[in-house]
Amino acid sequence: MSERPDMWPKLDHAELAPMVDYVNRIVQVAGKYALDDPFEVGWGNIVLDVTPRGLRTPTFRHRDATFSVHYRLLDGDVVIETGEDERRLPLSEGSVASFYRAFCDVAAELGVHAPRTSLICEIPDSPATFEDDDNERTWDAHAAHLMWQTLNLVAGGLEYWQAPFLGHRPRVGVMWGGFDLSATRHRPQPAPPPPDAPPFMQNAQINAYVAVGFSFKNLPDRPSIGMYAYIWPQPDGLADRVLGVEGAHWDEEAGLVLLPWDVLRQTPDPRQAIVLFGDAVYQAAVDTADWPAELVGPRVDGWHMSRTPTPATEYLHG
Repeated sequence: MSERPDMWPKLDHAELAPMVDYVNRIVQVAGKYALDDPFEVGWGNIVLDVTPRGLRTPTFRHRDATFSVHYRLLDGDVVIETGEDERRLPLSEGSVASFYRAFCDVAAELGVHAPRTSLICEIPDSPATFEDDDNERTWDAHAAHLMWQTLNLVAGGLEYWQAPFLGHRPRVGVMWGGFDLSATRHRPQPAPPPPDAPPFMQNAQINAYVAVGFSFKNLPDRPSIGMYAYIWPQPDGLADRVLGVEGAHWDEEAGLVLLPWDVLRQTPDPRQAIVLFGDAVYQAAVDTADWPAELVGPRVDGWHMSRTPTPATEYLHG
């Protein structure tokens, strides 16, 4: 079943930017715990799930505690939950530094150690650490709701696109460094990253992959909200491709295939448009980078299968 197009909200970059910047920073606090877990190809171990109320970390099974952290965007709070108890921190006012101090104090009450690093990652021009970020913030409940609504809608499309892939595919979720909602398909073909790439990219790009995702800040040098995609290593010939949805295009400067949000939300079926966009990019990988087409299985309608009787002859003859 597809959503009504009017469910896909208008998004204003200037309106959302302060909250996107704030949430990007605070989700990194609990996100750091994922670095203690075994590395999964494509950083699949760090992604935040899009929940019915916000963003949640994986369950961390550490020596001293089993816990998760839920950033409830619709409630304006953060819930730290263990097998013994839970604590809540409000997000109404304050700075990243004050949030970090409160988080560490509350975590300690639950027997959870502080994150082993407080460095802020992948945010240009930010202070070096959470403790240094003392800029006062105001929680904008309307913007937070728009952020959750958008991530929830797009996650549905990306999960549908991702489902038939037969190779390694980390679960669809938010990468807390760059704060993008990501779906990646990997194959075990070595692809050495550029030697000058930052460490997180050097780990991400050890194998070939296709990425399709969404970001509130696609292009750092200009306002841009929408879908993105790329193929690593980047092949030639993407500029001339038909990319599944009218308005999707190759941006040479960014090195990305882009589908602007305003274009996506005005399609008759935005969720299906995400699938068509992703399928077109994967087909480009097949055509230009020798990706195997057979890594994508059929999309099957489970409801049709469960309601359609199997003829008796099929039972008899296998």
